[in-house]
Amino acid sequence: MSSFRGIWVALVTPFRAGEIDFAALQALVGKLLEDGVAGFVVCGTTGEAAALSHAEQLAVLDAVLQWVPSQRVIMGLAGNNLRELLAFQQEVQQRPLAGVLVPAPYYIRPSQQGLEAFFRQVADASTVPVVLYDIPYRTGVRIERETLRRIVRHPRIAAIKDCGGDAETTMALIADGNVEVLAGEDVQIFGNLCLGGAGAISASAHVRADLYVHMQRLVEEGDLPGARRTFYRLLPWMQAAFAEPNPAAVKAALALQGQIDDELREPMQRCAPATLERLHGVLATLAD
Repeated sequence: MSSFRGIWVALVTPFRAGEIDFAALQALVGKLLEDGVAGFVVCGTTGEAAALSHAEQLAVLDAVLQWVPSQRVIMGLAGNNLRELLAFQQEVQQRPLAGVLVPAPYYIRPSQQGLEAFFRQVADASTVPVVLYDIPYRTGVRIERETLRRIVRHPRIAAIKDCGGDAETTMALIADGNVEVLAGEDVQIFGNLCLGGAGAISASAHVRADLYVHMQRLVEEGDLPGARRTFYRLLPWMQAAFAEPNPAAVKAALALQGQIDDELREPMQRCAPATLERLHGVLATLAD
């Protein structure tokens, strides 16, 4: 079973004049690798996968796999048409991967029994480890605690990106030990690590990823005061990174640093001037 420990970056998809900017993507990936991140989630929520065609998603995945070892790349896999999702899964799995990140089917709000059946079919069809993505505020359906505990017993489900917002569920999953629990809400990364979680899949870790990696290492070494100081240094940025719908603020911050163009696909919008002013101030405090 693959290990998903560490800080994984939920990768943005840079655009230039409406098209994927592969040069900026390569430079961004290279910088984050230098900062020591464990790996990348390609074409997740932060990557604006919902605004990309399947062909574009595969193009982004293939590009990242040229620059990053396959065991450090997770591919987002989302949809509510199970037949189409399984067909796309087969295309994705023709590539070497660390795993696939799969949320509950959005909009249709299936029952708990339906959720179990959905994840069982996806996991049964998977040739790579599955990372379950629990994010009810985007999918419109909550996976109840006991349902989650049953689902993650599947041998191909290796980890969970935890955005459920329920601390008791998080602790139960960590205590059960059936999957690695990765924080999906960035302000919960420090708490997750202290509880025995495996790390995070983080959007805000695009900026000062080295500090996120340092924070995790300090926890692992037992230096909780040092890790706490690092967390509180990062916290204003974590909060600003989600001041507007993700990934608007993350892309704006990267653009302010000259790494990508500040461009999103409609209906996503660029940050308001007040948010940009806030980002200027927060980024200045994070500079070396």
